[in-house]
Amino acid sequence: MRKSRKLRVAVDRRLYRLRDLVERCFNKLKNARRVATRYDKTAESFLGFIDITSIRLWLAICQHDLATQPHRTVI
Repeated sequence: MRKSRKLRVAVDRRLYRLRDLVERCFNKLKNARRVATRYDKTAESFLGFIDITSIRLWLAICQHDLATQPHRTVI
């Protein structure tokens, strides 16, 4: 809380967590240079590259989740 603030503003924690999640997602998308610089000329190709980048991020998360799960034996 800021020192000069007299009244404390109520914050919805769940909404704030979702906001944080969305902001982190955009930051990860912007790590792709082509997305950050809007390299593509058309909106269609730009959105297509965002789709590709999103899929790559999702696959990296899935790969990490699979690597951290204990191995199960299928009978």
